[in-house]
Amino acid sequence: MLTIVGELINTSRPPVKEAVQNKDEAFIRELAKKQADAGATYIDVNCGNMVKNELEIMEWLVNIVQDEVDTPLCIDSPNAKALDVGLALCRNGRPMINSISDEDGRYESVLPLIKKYNAKIVVLCMDSTGMPETSADRMKVVNNLYAKLKAEGIADDDMYFDPLVKPISSVTSAGAEVLDTIRQIKQDYPDVHFMCGLSNISYGLPNRSILNRLFVVQTMTLGMDGYVLDPTNGKMMADIITATALLGRDSYCSKYIKAHRKGKLDASSDA
Repeated sequence: MLTIVGELINTSRPPVKEAVQNKDEAFIRELAKKQADAGATYIDVNCGNMVKNELEIMEWLVNIVQDEVDTPLCIDSPNAKALDVGLALCRNGRPMINSISDEDGRYESVLPLIKKYNAKIVVLCMDSTGMPETSADRMKVVNNLYAKLKAEGIADDDMYFDPLVKPISSVTSAGAEVLDTIRQIKQDYPDVHFMCGLSNISYGLPNRSILNRLFVVQTMTLGMDGYVLDPTNGKMMADIITATALLGRDSYCSKYIKAHRKGKLDASSDA
């Protein structure tokens, strides 16, 4: 089953930052509802760039989103205290934390929250040496983090490994390295899941949409089953529904047929 984390409630996006500053509750409610209606499995809540009052804003956002939709939340912050505030308010199913890594201090500060809130966890393939360059570099981190989390009793089914997508505009092999990482993780740890913000792949290039959409299909083919993206993007969601059917993950193409009847696949056509 594919996990879609709706990315739109993030104060790094200027309209969201403005809405937060103006306490525009209706704007946040609409973003939450649109993503839930479009099929988001989780709604991401991220106000990590609001450093001075992040804890207060996290509380405000989480309460508003949960008043509007019953979709589970992905609490997203570099600040463990903000994660704790958001997670404590979650009441719609099991929450997800974005994220843990093997960086100094990050692992130690986030691990207790996973246990405290019985949360699913996005696991970044990164340690204190910085962003990995190759799939081999990523797998060193994967092996270490998997062993540590497993020893703490975290189930494979609750781990979502993020292979860290870099722009191909600056690192030509970035896409190929991510694909190889997915293949290796799937081979070595078949019961874990994946998560990534794949739009980084196209950063700095024209016609970003087509790069993002094709990369989704490529990653899905190798086993990627989780994405942080805009679920209201009709073309992207149509491609995902279609690829799911073609990969044999849609029993009797029931979801594909349902999407067709609702007109959701029309977005994939240029006609």
